[in-house]
Amino acid sequence: MSKPLKQIHLAAHFPGVNNTTVWSDPRAGSHIEFSSFAHFARTAERAKFDFLFLAEGLRLREQGGKIYDLDVVGRPDTFTVLAALAAVTEHIGLTGTINSTFNEPYEVARQFAALDHLSGGRSAWNVVTSWDAFTGENFRRGGFLPQEERYSRAKEFLATANELFDSWHGDEILADQETGTFLRDVKAGAFVHTGQHFDIHGQFNVPRSPQGRPVIFQAGDSDEGREFAAQSADAIFSRYATPEAGQAFYTDVKNRLAKYGRRPDQLLILPAATFTLADTDAEAEELAKVVRRQQVSGATAIKHLEFVWNRDLSSYDPDGPLPDIDPDVSDHHISKGRAQVRMYRAPLATAREWRELAAANNWSIRDLVIETGNRQNFIGSAETIARTINEFVQADASDGFILVPHITPTGLDEFADKVVPLLQEQGVFRTEYGGPTLRHHLGLAHPDDVRDERVAS
Repeated sequence: MSKPLKQIHLAAHFPGVNNTTVWSDPRAGSHIEFSSFAHFARTAERAKFDFLFLAEGLRLREQGGKIYDLDVVGRPDTFTVLAALAAVTEHIGLTGTINSTFNEPYEVARQFAALDHLSGGRSAWNVVTSWDAFTGENFRRGGFLPQEERYSRAKEFLATANELFDSWHGDEILADQETGTFLRDVKAGAFVHTGQHFDIHGQFNVPRSPQGRPVIFQAGDSDEGREFAAQSADAIFSRYATPEAGQAFYTDVKNRLAKYGRRPDQLLILPAATFTLADTDAEAEELAKVVRRQQVSGATAIKHLEFVWNRDLSSYDPDGPLPDIDPDVSDHHISKGRAQVRMYRAPLATAREWRELAAANNWSIRDLVIETGNRQNFIGSAETIARTINEFVQADASDGFILVPHITPTGLDEFADKVVPLLQEQGVFRTEYGGPTLRHHLGLAHPDDVRDERVAS
Protein backbone atom coordinates (compact mmCIF):
# COMPACT_ATOMS: atom_id res chain seq x y z
CA MET A 1 0.00 0.00 0.00
CA SER A 2 1.51 3.31 -1.06
CA LYS A 3 1.72 6.12 1.47
CA PRO A 4 -0.61 9.11 0.96
CA LEU A 5 0.72 12.15 -0.87
CA LYS A 6 2.16 14.84 1.35
CA GLN A 7 0.61 18.28 1.11
CA ILE A 8 3.14 20.89 -0.01
CA HIS A 9 3.73 24.04 2.02
CA LEU A 10 4.62 27.19 0.07
CA ALA A 11 5.68 30.57 1.38
CA ALA A 12 7.07 33.76 -0.15
CA HIS A 13 10.15 35.69 0.94
CA PHE A 14 10.05 39.41 0.21
CA PRO A 15 13.66 40.05 -0.87
CA GLY A 16 15.63 42.92 0.51
CA VAL A 17 18.59 41.78 2.60
CA ASN A 18 20.74 40.02 -0.02
CA ASN A 19 21.39 40.56 -3.71
CA THR A 20 19.01 37.98 -5.19
CA THR A 21 16.77 40.72 -6.58
CA VAL A 22 17.57 42.18 -9.99
CA TRP A 23 16.94 45.85 -9.26
CA SER A 24 18.15 46.88 -12.72
CA ASP A 25 15.20 45.12 -14.37
CA PRO A 26 12.56 47.61 -15.62
CA ARG A 27 9.89 45.59 -13.80
CA ALA A 28 11.60 46.04 -10.43
CA GLY A 29 9.85 48.28 -7.92
CA SER A 30 10.62 49.79 -4.54
CA HIS A 31 11.78 47.63 -1.66
CA ILE A 32 10.55 50.16 0.91
CA GLU A 33 7.21 51.56 -0.33
CA PHE A 34 4.19 49.86 1.19
CA SER A 35 2.60 49.25 -2.22
CA SER A 36 5.38 46.73 -2.97
CA PHE A 37 4.77 44.80 0.24
CA ALA A 38 1.02 44.88 -0.32
CA HIS A 39 1.25 43.57 -3.90
CA PHE A 40 3.60 40.78 -2.87
CA ALA A 41 1.42 39.71 0.09
CA ARG A 42 -1.80 39.79 -1.92
CA THR A 43 -0.24 37.68 -4.67
CA ALA A 44 0.92 35.09 -2.13
CA GLU A 45 -2.54 35.06 -0.58
CA ARG A 46 -4.24 34.73 -3.98
CA ALA A 47 -2.06 31.65 -4.55
CA LYS A 48 -3.09 30.26 -1.13
CA PHE A 49 0.48 30.34 0.23
CA ASP A 50 1.00 29.60 3.92
CA PHE A 51 2.86 32.78 4.81
CA LEU A 52 4.91 35.81 3.80
CA PHE A 53 8.41 36.05 5.28
CA LEU A 54 10.51 39.13 6.04
CA ALA A 55 14.20 38.81 6.84
CA GLU A 56 15.92 41.50 8.87
CA GLY A 57 19.10 43.54 8.70
CA LEU A 58 19.93 45.53 11.82
CA ARG A 59 22.87 47.50 10.45
CA LEU A 60 23.99 48.67 7.04
CA ARG A 61 26.76 46.38 5.84
CA GLU A 62 30.20 47.73 5.14
CA GLN A 63 33.14 46.70 3.02
CA GLY A 64 36.51 48.36 3.27
CA GLY A 65 35.05 50.92 5.68
CA LYS A 66 32.30 52.05 3.29
CA ILE A 67 28.61 51.15 3.07
CA TYR A 68 28.17 48.12 0.85
CA ASP A 69 25.86 49.59 -1.80
CA LEU A 70 25.44 46.52 -4.02
CA ASP A 71 22.76 45.10 -1.70
CA VAL A 72 19.54 46.71 -0.60
CA VAL A 73 20.52 49.17 2.11
CA GLY A 74 17.28 49.74 4.00
CA ARG A 75 14.15 48.02 5.24
CA PRO A 76 11.25 49.41 7.30
CA ASP A 77 10.72 47.98 10.77
CA THR A 78 9.43 44.39 10.60
CA PHE A 79 6.52 44.79 13.02
CA THR A 80 5.35 47.96 11.31
CA VAL A 81 5.25 46.29 7.88
CA LEU A 82 3.55 43.12 9.13
CA ALA A 83 0.91 45.04 11.08
CA ALA A 84 0.13 47.11 8.00
CA LEU A 85 -0.12 43.95 5.88
CA ALA A 86 -2.52 42.43 8.40
CA ALA A 87 -4.97 45.20 7.46
CA VAL A 88 -4.89 44.49 3.70
CA THR A 89 -4.92 40.65 3.79
CA GLU A 90 -7.22 38.07 5.33
CA HIS A 91 -5.48 34.69 5.34
CA ILE A 92 -1.75 34.81 4.61
CA GLY A 93 0.57 34.19 7.56
CA LEU A 94 2.88 37.05 8.59
CA THR A 95 6.39 35.94 9.57
CA GLY A 96 9.14 38.24 10.77
CA THR A 97 12.74 37.78 11.86
CA ILE A 98 13.38 39.26 15.29
CA ASN A 99 16.75 38.95 17.00
CA SER A 100 17.00 37.39 20.46
CA THR A 101 20.44 38.86 21.15
CA PHE A 102 19.49 42.54 21.09
CA ASN A 103 15.88 42.53 22.34
CA GLU A 104 14.04 41.71 25.55
CA PRO A 105 11.43 38.94 25.99
CA TYR A 106 8.70 41.22 27.29
CA GLU A 107 8.80 43.67 24.41
CA VAL A 108 9.03 40.97 21.71
CA ALA A 109 6.27 38.86 23.26
CA ARG A 110 4.04 41.92 23.53
CA GLN A 111 4.64 42.90 19.90
CA PHE A 112 3.97 39.40 18.55
CA ALA A 113 0.90 38.90 20.74
CA ALA A 114 -0.46 42.23 19.49
CA LEU A 115 0.27 41.26 15.86
CA ASP A 116 -1.50 37.93 16.41
CA HIS A 117 -4.60 39.78 17.63
CA LEU A 118 -4.50 42.33 14.81
CA SER A 119 -4.17 39.60 12.18
CA GLY A 120 -6.63 37.11 13.65
CA GLY A 121 -3.97 34.54 14.48
CA ARG A 122 -1.54 34.79 11.57
CA SER A 123 1.76 35.81 13.20
CA ALA A 124 5.05 33.91 13.24
CA TRP A 125 8.45 34.66 14.72
CA ASN A 126 11.75 33.62 13.15
CA VAL A 127 14.00 33.46 16.21
CA VAL A 128 17.61 34.31 15.35
CA THR A 129 20.79 35.12 17.23
CA SER A 130 23.50 37.60 16.27
CA TRP A 131 27.06 36.47 15.65
CA ASP A 132 28.96 39.75 15.20
CA ALA A 133 29.98 42.62 17.43
CA PHE A 134 29.72 45.01 14.46
CA THR A 135 25.92 44.80 14.45
CA GLY A 136 25.97 44.88 18.23
CA GLU A 137 27.52 48.35 18.22
CA ASN A 138 24.02 49.67 17.45
CA PHE A 139 22.81 48.30 20.79
CA ARG A 140 23.48 48.95 24.45
CA ARG A 141 25.06 45.57 25.23
CA GLY A 142 27.59 45.67 22.42
CA GLY A 143 26.09 42.49 21.09
CA PHE A 144 28.78 39.87 20.72
CA LEU A 145 28.26 36.52 22.42
CA PRO A 146 30.10 33.22 21.93
CA GLN A 147 28.04 30.68 19.97
CA GLU A 148 27.16 28.50 22.96
CA GLU A 149 26.03 31.56 24.92
CA ARG A 150 24.02 32.88 21.97
CA TYR A 151 21.93 29.72 21.86
CA SER A 152 21.70 29.58 25.65
CA ARG A 153 20.27 33.09 25.61
CA ALA A 154 17.98 32.29 22.66
CA LYS A 155 16.55 29.21 24.39
CA GLU A 156 15.85 31.13 27.59
CA PHE A 157 14.54 34.10 25.59
CA LEU A 158 11.99 31.90 23.80
CA ALA A 159 11.06 30.02 26.97
CA THR A 160 10.50 33.34 28.76
CA ALA A 161 8.40 34.70 25.89
CA ASN A 162 6.30 31.52 25.99
CA GLU A 163 5.73 32.03 29.72
CA LEU A 164 4.41 35.48 28.90
CA PHE A 165 2.17 34.22 26.07
CA ASP A 166 0.82 31.53 28.42
CA SER A 167 0.29 33.86 31.38
CA TRP A 168 -3.22 34.66 30.10
CA HIS A 169 -4.34 31.03 29.87
CA GLY A 170 -7.99 30.57 28.96
CA ASP A 171 -8.62 27.94 31.66
CA GLU A 172 -7.63 30.43 34.36
CA ILE A 173 -9.75 33.40 33.31
CA LEU A 174 -13.47 33.81 33.86
CA ALA A 175 -14.93 37.15 32.80
CA ASP A 176 -18.29 38.77 32.25
CA GLN A 177 -18.42 39.15 28.45
CA GLU A 178 -20.65 42.24 28.65
CA THR A 179 -18.75 44.22 31.26
CA GLY A 180 -15.30 42.72 30.82
CA THR A 181 -14.91 42.34 34.58
CA PHE A 182 -13.38 39.23 36.11
CA LEU A 183 -15.76 36.95 37.95
CA ARG A 184 -13.11 35.54 40.28
CA ASP A 185 -9.86 36.74 41.74
CA VAL A 186 -7.40 35.78 39.04
CA LYS A 187 -4.33 37.88 38.33
CA ALA A 188 -4.25 37.37 34.58
CA GLY A 189 -0.87 37.90 32.98
CA ALA A 190 1.17 37.52 36.16
CA PHE A 191 4.64 36.07 35.58
CA VAL A 192 7.90 35.47 37.40
CA HIS A 193 11.05 34.34 35.60
CA THR A 194 14.49 33.92 37.13
CA GLY A 195 17.27 32.51 34.98
CA GLN A 196 20.81 32.94 33.72
CA HIS A 197 19.94 35.66 31.22
CA PHE A 198 16.64 37.14 32.43
CA ASP A 199 15.31 38.00 35.86
CA ILE A 200 11.89 39.58 35.38
CA HIS A 201 8.49 39.61 37.05
CA GLY A 202 5.31 41.54 36.54
CA GLN A 203 2.12 41.31 34.54
CA PHE A 204 1.84 40.70 30.80
CA ASN A 205 -0.73 43.12 29.40
CA VAL A 206 -1.84 41.36 26.17
CA PRO A 207 -4.52 38.64 26.54
CA ARG A 208 -4.15 35.18 25.03
CA SER A 209 -4.00 35.52 21.24
CA PRO A 210 -5.97 33.46 18.67
CA GLN A 211 -3.07 31.01 18.14
CA GLY A 212 -2.11 30.89 21.81
CA ARG A 213 1.42 31.70 20.70
CA PRO A 214 2.89 32.80 17.38
CA VAL A 215 4.32 30.05 15.18
CA ILE A 216 8.07 29.72 15.86
CA PHE A 217 10.65 29.47 13.06
CA GLN A 218 14.37 28.81 13.40
CA ALA A 219 17.11 29.33 10.82
CA GLY A 220 20.31 27.87 12.30
CA ASP A 221 22.11 25.02 10.55
CA SER A 222 24.71 24.27 13.23
CA ASP A 223 24.26 21.34 15.58
CA GLU A 224 23.09 23.79 18.25
CA GLY A 225 20.62 25.32 15.79
CA ARG A 226 19.18 21.95 14.79
CA GLU A 227 18.80 20.95 18.42
CA PHE A 228 17.14 24.27 19.26
CA ALA A 229 14.65 23.73 16.43
CA ALA A 230 13.92 20.15 17.47
CA GLN A 231 13.18 21.27 21.00
CA SER A 232 11.31 24.52 20.45
CA ALA A 233 10.45 25.43 16.83
CA ASP A 234 7.45 24.73 14.63
CA ALA A 235 9.49 25.06 11.42
CA ILE A 236 13.15 25.27 10.46
CA PHE A 237 14.62 26.80 7.33
CA SER A 238 17.08 24.77 5.26
CA ARG A 239 19.73 25.77 2.73
CA TYR A 240 20.20 22.37 1.08
CA ALA A 241 19.87 22.41 -2.69
CA THR A 242 19.94 18.77 -3.78
CA PRO A 243 17.49 15.98 -2.93
CA GLU A 244 20.29 13.94 -1.33
CA ALA A 245 21.48 16.77 0.92
CA GLY A 246 17.89 17.74 1.67
CA GLN A 247 17.01 14.19 2.71
CA ALA A 248 20.03 13.98 5.01
CA PHE A 249 19.10 17.25 6.74
CA TYR A 250 15.43 16.24 6.91
CA THR A 251 16.21 12.88 8.49
CA ASP A 252 18.71 14.32 10.97
CA VAL A 253 16.40 17.06 12.27
CA LYS A 254 13.26 14.92 12.38
CA ASN A 255 15.11 12.20 14.31
CA ARG A 256 15.98 14.71 17.04
CA LEU A 257 12.32 15.36 17.92
CA ALA A 258 11.60 12.16 19.87
CA LYS A 259 13.87 13.08 22.77
CA TYR A 260 11.66 16.14 23.38
CA GLY A 261 8.43 14.14 23.21
CA ARG A 262 7.58 15.47 19.75
CA ARG A 263 6.37 13.78 16.58
CA PRO A 264 7.94 14.32 13.13
CA ASP A 265 4.86 16.23 11.93
CA GLN A 266 5.35 18.85 14.66
CA LEU A 267 8.34 20.43 12.90
CA LEU A 268 8.28 21.49 9.24
CA ILE A 269 11.44 21.78 7.12
CA LEU A 270 11.31 24.57 4.53
CA PRO A 271 14.29 25.43 2.28
CA ALA A 272 14.54 28.73 0.46
CA ALA A 273 14.32 28.38 -3.31
CA THR A 274 14.65 30.62 -6.32
CA PHE A 275 12.89 29.83 -9.58
CA THR A 276 13.13 30.74 -13.25
CA LEU A 277 9.96 30.13 -15.20
CA ALA A 278 9.43 30.21 -18.98
CA ASP A 279 7.23 28.55 -21.61
CA THR A 280 9.75 25.75 -22.22
CA ASP A 281 12.61 24.19 -20.27
CA ALA A 282 15.13 25.38 -22.85
CA GLU A 283 13.90 28.97 -22.65
CA ALA A 284 14.01 28.81 -18.86
CA GLU A 285 17.61 27.56 -18.90
CA GLU A 286 18.66 30.50 -21.08
CA LEU A 287 16.73 32.97 -18.94
CA ALA A 288 18.32 31.55 -15.77
CA LYS A 289 21.79 32.27 -17.16
CA VAL A 290 20.78 35.86 -17.88
CA VAL A 291 19.28 36.30 -14.42
CA ARG A 292 22.35 34.97 -12.64
CA ARG A 293 24.60 37.36 -14.54
CA GLN A 294 22.24 40.20 -13.64
CA GLN A 295 22.37 39.17 -9.99
CA VAL A 296 26.17 38.83 -9.98
CA SER A 297 27.61 41.84 -11.73
CA GLY A 298 31.35 42.24 -12.09
CA ALA A 299 31.44 44.53 -9.06
CA THR A 300 29.38 42.07 -7.02
CA ALA A 301 31.71 39.20 -7.98
CA ILE A 302 34.77 41.12 -6.77
CA LYS A 303 33.07 42.09 -3.51
CA HIS A 304 32.03 38.48 -2.94
CA LEU A 305 35.58 37.26 -3.50
CA GLU A 306 36.76 39.81 -0.95
CA PHE A 307 34.68 38.02 1.71
CA VAL A 308 37.05 35.07 1.42
CA TRP A 309 40.31 36.81 0.54
CA ASN A 310 39.77 39.53 3.17
CA ARG A 311 41.69 41.87 0.87
CA ASP A 312 40.94 44.79 -1.41
CA LEU A 313 40.62 43.12 -4.83
CA SER A 314 39.22 46.11 -6.71
CA SER A 315 42.19 46.09 -9.11
CA TYR A 316 41.29 42.60 -10.39
CA ASP A 317 39.28 41.99 -13.55
CA PRO A 318 36.04 40.11 -12.69
CA ASP A 319 36.26 38.43 -16.11
CA GLY A 320 39.86 37.38 -15.44
CA PRO A 321 41.50 34.66 -13.32
CA LEU A 322 41.37 34.36 -9.54
CA PRO A 323 44.07 36.11 -7.47
CA ASP A 324 47.33 34.23 -7.08
CA ILE A 325 47.84 35.74 -3.62
CA ASP A 326 46.44 33.95 -0.57
CA PRO A 327 43.66 35.27 1.70
CA ASP A 328 44.54 37.43 4.67
CA VAL A 329 43.68 35.28 7.70
CA SER A 330 44.21 37.98 10.32
CA ASP A 331 41.48 38.94 12.77
CA HIS A 332 40.79 42.16 10.87
CA HIS A 333 37.86 41.73 8.46
CA ILE A 334 37.16 44.17 5.64
CA SER A 335 33.55 42.94 5.40
CA LYS A 336 31.27 43.96 8.27
CA GLY A 337 27.80 42.61 9.01
CA ARG A 338 27.73 39.85 6.39
CA ALA A 339 26.99 36.18 6.97
CA GLN A 340 29.56 35.17 4.34
CA VAL A 341 32.35 36.19 6.70
CA ARG A 342 31.45 33.32 9.03
CA MET A 343 30.47 30.91 6.24
CA TYR A 344 34.06 30.71 4.98
CA ARG A 345 35.83 29.79 8.20
CA ALA A 346 38.72 28.15 6.36
CA PRO A 347 39.64 30.82 3.79
CA LEU A 348 42.92 29.22 2.70
CA ALA A 349 41.19 25.90 1.99
CA THR A 350 38.29 27.68 0.27
CA ALA A 351 40.68 29.67 -1.94
CA ARG A 352 42.55 26.50 -2.89
CA GLU A 353 39.30 24.70 -3.74
CA TRP A 354 38.04 27.64 -5.81
CA ARG A 355 41.29 27.90 -7.76
CA GLU A 356 41.04 24.21 -8.62
CA LEU A 357 37.41 24.62 -9.73
CA ALA A 358 38.23 27.67 -11.83
CA ALA A 359 41.19 25.97 -13.49
CA ALA A 360 39.24 22.78 -14.24
CA ASN A 361 36.31 24.67 -15.77
CA ASN A 362 38.12 27.68 -17.23
CA TRP A 363 36.06 30.00 -15.02
CA SER A 364 36.68 33.68 -14.46
CA ILE A 365 36.11 35.28 -11.05
CA ARG A 366 32.55 36.16 -12.05
CA ASP A 367 31.88 32.67 -13.42
CA LEU A 368 33.10 31.09 -10.20
CA VAL A 369 30.95 33.31 -7.97
CA ILE A 370 27.91 32.53 -10.11
CA GLU A 371 28.51 28.79 -10.07
CA THR A 372 29.40 28.44 -6.38
CA GLY A 373 26.69 30.82 -5.19
CA ASN A 374 23.65 29.00 -6.62
CA ARG A 375 21.01 28.00 -4.10
CA GLN A 376 18.14 25.56 -4.67
CA ASN A 377 16.78 26.75 -8.00
CA PHE A 378 13.78 25.48 -9.94
CA ILE A 379 14.29 26.12 -13.65
CA GLY A 380 11.85 25.16 -16.37
CA SER A 381 8.33 25.31 -17.65
CA ALA A 382 5.43 25.44 -15.20
CA GLU A 383 4.96 21.70 -15.65
CA THR A 384 8.63 20.95 -14.93
CA ILE A 385 8.77 23.18 -11.86
CA ALA A 386 5.54 21.77 -10.42
CA ARG A 387 6.77 18.22 -10.95
CA THR A 388 10.20 18.91 -9.44
CA ILE A 389 8.78 20.61 -6.34
CA ASN A 390 6.40 17.73 -5.77
CA GLU A 391 9.12 15.10 -6.22
CA PHE A 392 11.36 16.90 -3.73
CA VAL A 393 8.63 17.00 -1.08
CA GLN A 394 7.33 13.47 -1.63
CA ALA A 395 10.92 12.18 -1.28
CA ASP A 396 11.12 13.72 2.23
CA ALA A 397 13.81 16.19 1.22
CA SER A 398 11.59 19.00 2.58
CA ASP A 399 8.00 19.77 3.56
CA GLY A 400 7.78 22.65 1.10
CA PHE A 401 9.63 25.76 0.01
CA ILE A 402 10.01 29.45 0.73
CA LEU A 403 10.16 31.03 -2.72
CA VAL A 404 12.48 33.96 -3.40
CA PRO A 405 11.64 35.64 -6.74
CA HIS A 406 14.27 37.77 -8.47
CA ILE A 407 11.85 40.59 -9.33
CA THR A 408 10.20 42.67 -6.59
CA PRO A 409 7.27 42.96 -6.12
CA THR A 410 5.75 41.23 -9.18
CA GLY A 411 8.10 38.25 -9.44
CA LEU A 412 5.68 35.90 -7.73
CA ASP A 413 2.76 36.63 -10.08
CA GLU A 414 3.64 34.16 -12.83
CA PHE A 415 4.31 31.35 -10.35
CA ALA A 416 0.92 31.96 -8.75
CA ASP A 417 -0.83 31.92 -12.13
CA LYS A 418 0.96 28.97 -13.77
CA VAL A 419 2.62 26.64 -11.26
CA VAL A 420 0.17 26.68 -8.34
CA PRO A 421 -2.81 25.46 -10.44
CA LEU A 422 -0.76 22.44 -11.56
CA LEU A 423 0.08 21.54 -7.95
CA GLN A 424 -3.60 21.89 -7.09
CA GLU A 425 -4.55 19.59 -9.97
CA GLN A 426 -2.11 16.98 -8.59
CA GLY A 427 -3.90 17.15 -5.24
CA VAL A 428 -0.79 18.22 -3.31
CA PHE A 429 -1.66 21.86 -2.65
CA ARG A 430 -4.76 23.49 -1.21
CA THR A 431 -7.41 25.19 -3.33
CA GLU A 432 -8.81 27.06 -0.32
CA TYR A 433 -7.53 27.90 3.14
CA GLY A 434 -8.65 25.33 5.69
CA GLY A 435 -8.85 27.62 8.70
CA PRO A 436 -8.29 31.18 9.91
CA THR A 437 -4.86 30.91 11.55
CA LEU A 438 -1.34 30.22 10.37
CA ARG A 439 -1.34 27.08 12.49
CA HIS A 440 -4.24 25.84 10.37
CA HIS A 441 -2.28 26.56 7.16
CA LEU A 442 0.79 24.69 8.43
CA GLY A 443 -1.14 21.78 9.93
CA LEU A 444 0.14 22.56 13.42
CA ALA A 445 -1.85 21.94 16.59
CA HIS A 446 -2.75 24.70 19.04
CA PRO A 447 -0.18 24.84 21.89
CA ASP A 448 -2.89 23.98 24.45
CA ASP A 449 -3.74 20.80 22.54
CA VAL A 450 -0.06 19.84 22.41
CA ARG A 451 0.28 20.42 26.13
CA ASP A 452 -2.81 18.34 26.89
CA GLU A 453 -1.50 15.54 24.67
CA ARG A 454 1.81 15.47 26.56
CA VAL A 455 0.02 15.45 29.92
CA ALA A 456 -2.19 12.57 28.82
CA SER A 457 0.79 10.54 27.63
